[in-house]
Amino acid sequence: MGHLNLPASKRIPRNWRLLDLVSAAFFGIVILFFLLVFTPLGDSMAASGRQALLLSTNADPKQRHRLVALVEQGQHQQPIDACPADAVDHMPCEDPRRNSQLSREMNFYRERHCPPPEETPLCLIPPPDGYKIPVPWPESLEKIWHSNMPHNKIAERKGHQGWMMLDGPHFIFPGGGTMFPDGAIQYIEKLGQYIPISDGVLRTALDMGCGVASFGGYLLSKDIIAMSFAPRDSHKSQIQFALERGIPAFSLMLGTRRLPFPAFSFDLVHCSRCLIPFTAYNATYFLEVDRVLRPGGYLVISGPPVQWANQDKEWADLQGVARALCYDLIAVDGNTAVWKKPAGELCLPNQSEYGLELCDESDDANDAWYVKLKKCMSRTSSVKGEYAVGMIPKWPARLTKPPARAKLLRNGVDVFEADTRRWARRVAYYKNSLHLKLGTSAVRNIMDMNALFGGFAAALISDPVWVMNVVPSRKPSTLSVIYDRGLIGLYHDWCEPFSTYPRSYDFIHVTGIESLIKHPSTGKNRCNLVDLLVEMDRILRPEGTVVIRDSPEVIDKIGRIAHNVRWTASIHEKEPESHGREKVLVAIKNFWKLPSASN
Repeated sequence: MGHLNLPASKRIPRNWRLLDLVSAAFFGIVILFFLLVFTPLGDSMAASGRQALLLSTNADPKQRHRLVALVEQGQHQQPIDACPADAVDHMPCEDPRRNSQLSREMNFYRERHCPPPEETPLCLIPPPDGYKIPVPWPESLEKIWHSNMPHNKIAERKGHQGWMMLDGPHFIFPGGGTMFPDGAIQYIEKLGQYIPISDGVLRTALDMGCGVASFGGYLLSKDIIAMSFAPRDSHKSQIQFALERGIPAFSLMLGTRRLPFPAFSFDLVHCSRCLIPFTAYNATYFLEVDRVLRPGGYLVISGPPVQWANQDKEWADLQGVARALCYDLIAVDGNTAVWKKPAGELCLPNQSEYGLELCDESDDANDAWYVKLKKCMSRTSSVKGEYAVGMIPKWPARLTKPPARAKLLRNGVDVFEADTRRWARRVAYYKNSLHLKLGTSAVRNIMDMNALFGGFAAALISDPVWVMNVVPSRKPSTLSVIYDRGLIGLYHDWCEPFSTYPRSYDFIHVTGIESLIKHPSTGKNRCNLVDLLVEMDRILRPEGTVVIRDSPEVIDKIGRIAHNVRWTASIHEKEPESHGREKVLVAIKNFWKLPSASN
């Protein structure tokens, strides 16, 4: 069964002799030779071989460790290999192939889940084919190069809502959104009827489920800076588009953990069809919004369930939770609701079906790095000082006046004022002596990897830039001071990849880079500088700038590694007014590309 039997008269007997076999093998080798030499098959097989070697290196932790050691010691002369072409948008901690195997409960699988270093390929992310230096700000608010992120899905699905559309070599952003198809400017003006948009009372905003971040982009003209976030989802690249436009943004999912921000940071929290189930899980998500919203701040929700068809119960539940937390519903305009959080003494949760309770007095409301969400209301009494909207100075005065929360730190006010003066001198030195491109159209998105009080960002406030201030999770929690002065940032551990797309930043600054990888108590390395610089390279744009300040010994080591990540580096003395043994390394990321198949 299953065999084909030909009649005897049709069969052709053939006895293979040794000479036949040798001849067939010879012709097979000749054909294979021509295929390898004269067709793209050879290139693809060679590339596959290189990739297999790369993967085998990373599959063997000992071999990977040896390679890292050689790079750190300056004994590996060649650049680190390029990652494969399909890794151009790779986010190690938001890898759908890895995370899809995790639990769906409370969207756990869409949160950040980082692979251990030994499972992370040690390679440099290439730019996509056809990549161009980004359109400069402010033109980038309304158009970007299509070739830099040729992902058409959002334009196809959301173009009719004014999100974005393809126009020749560009993506165009009309400024619309699902809940404001007529444009973010008109929508912001409508909100201005109910909340103080334009007088400096509001400065920091959180835009949840931001899409391509047009809301945050157009708030900038009102001197309000929004931290916009959305998860990596079916649209894949909405945060990538936001960053390419020059708008502050971050990849994030409100799932099972606290958001990586300190307590009572944002003057305004906004959700435009973000579809966060605020009342689910005993109102856990609403309680997390309450944790990060300042007393006296505003919460705006547009879209479901606000007066939405077939969602009467959900809308009633949302209002019930807000009432239980003493929020004042000051306006309902169509499908937009605006609440004001109480600014005075602690609001004891009203008795309700949700059973809302105050968090234990032992709970640190500022603790937010890999901390599980809590089904309790954060105590304003757990954070000392005056930080309510209306009690802190208006913008821009709040930028330079020492915040109340700085006074809670040892010598906090003195350190704050000295830090502000120090960075004013240093930025002047960067511009006038080192001739960095700060203040020019070449620099828009900036990261400070070790921000302390945000003094570097404060010194750049007159430049057309925004700064992501990162406070390392193992260092003293100064991030609340950064928010009190009207700047933005988040917690992060630099032994893990950052939650953003490749090519997000034009300029990366770090003081004391070696301290980012050391354990604060033992002083032992928790990770290595090679992996850290490879991660910095991932999030830096081609022709972007890196500035690193540290001891001469560390700077020399960084200089050796810089060659391996294809940076062109120079080492400089610090500014004359500064004390200590610091040196300054300035590096430019070279604009390299993967070889094309035709080559």
